[in-house]
Amino acid sequence: MSNKSITEIVNKNLKTRYKKEARFKKYGQLSIFLAVTFLFIFFTSIISKGYSAFYQAEIFLKVDLNQEYIDPDNTNDLEEIRYSDFDGVINESLYSLFPQIIKRSDKRQLRDLMSSGASITVQQLVLDDLSLIGQTINIWLPLDDEVDMLIKGNIDVDLPEQARRISDMQINFIEILQKKGLIKNKFNKNLFLSGDSRESEQAGILGAFVGSALMLTITFLIAFPLGVSAAIYLEEFAPKNKFIDFIEVNINNLAAVPSIIYGLLGLAVFINYAGMPRSAPLVGGLVLALMTFPVIIIAARASLQSVPPSIRDAALGVGASKMQSIFDHILPLALPGILTGSIIGMARALGESAPLIMIGMVAFVVDIPTSPLDSSAALPVQVYLWADSPERGFVEKTSAAIMVLLVFLLLMNSLAIWLRNKYEIKW
Repeated sequence: MSNKSITEIVNKNLKTRYKKEARFKKYGQLSIFLAVTFLFIFFTSIISKGYSAFYQAEIFLKVDLNQEYIDPDNTNDLEEIRYSDFDGVINESLYSLFPQIIKRSDKRQLRDLMSSGASITVQQLVLDDLSLIGQTINIWLPLDDEVDMLIKGNIDVDLPEQARRISDMQINFIEILQKKGLIKNKFNKNLFLSGDSRESEQAGILGAFVGSALMLTITFLIAFPLGVSAAIYLEEFAPKNKFIDFIEVNINNLAAVPSIIYGLLGLAVFINYAGMPRSAPLVGGLVLALMTFPVIIIAARASLQSVPPSIRDAALGVGASKMQSIFDHILPLALPGILTGSIIGMARALGESAPLIMIGMVAFVVDIPTSPLDSSAALPVQVYLWADSPERGFVEKTSAAIMVLLVFLLLMNSLAIWLRNKYEIKW
């Protein structure tokens, strides 16, 4: 074969190889483009639906805290005052803005503009300071969720009156109040300071947030020390035999088990057998600890393996015992990697809902939990509950809760990256 024919064959093969490389490069670029596009669509959808939940329509009222409504006998008894007619106090203030309204049906439509949480707000002010009784206060109070949706442009006023949940008369009331500057959008503090509620304008994530915080605390306190201890034993002390190999294989398999299986395990062991309370952060923390346990073991073993053998040999060479070489030399060097893997495992636990649903943490809980034994929800479960609600107000609350959950996940992953970059030692 001539040199020319060999050169032609080589050049032809090179052209084919270059085309394949270029094609593979385009496939990779296309994959990245599609991933970024779907991520952009996801974030755009969530933010566009949820950003409006961070503000809420409120009305400015001059409320006369008439003693006849609140404490007619002047007892100053907190229990009696707690059950006073605060709705009547607010209604009188509202009627004063529309003195021409006389019919009971019209007054009822006017009252329906207010949120049921308005009276609770005024009640709490009076209970905190009884000297307010008999005075007139200026206060911003929340409006009903339908009014809130109307002001945010989520209700089509061109629809026939019977096709919407807000009447033409109520729309007229709102327009008059807006022209007077008495209705404005305010930062929605209830979203962060309240628990769950049947009324969307009163619903908040504080109860679910506290529940998630209690669960993650229990998860970390159980899974981290046990996981690191197990990793140290398997990596440094365990004999190399078939039984240990069997244990290691099962640990790797457990890390890939669907999370709902851990929920079933928690239901069977912690609730049905041990008799622990349903919907409690304690049970949720134990279930998430079981789920996170294999992840921490695998991350801790990988970090211990990354420490060079020379560190062990040097420690033993200067007279350190095996325990001293591990806890004084090897473990401190492996700790950044262990913490990184543990935080990522905890971030996964924060976003889990399936195991929590299995142990009953889908109950409607209004009160903020004060201990791990109190009934509670969790952030991902709260998203699930709100997504199942038909009211339009809960649609934006669902997206807002997802945004808050994503922020915490991003913060936890950012912390893991920061720890890795700051304390990682490259050998």
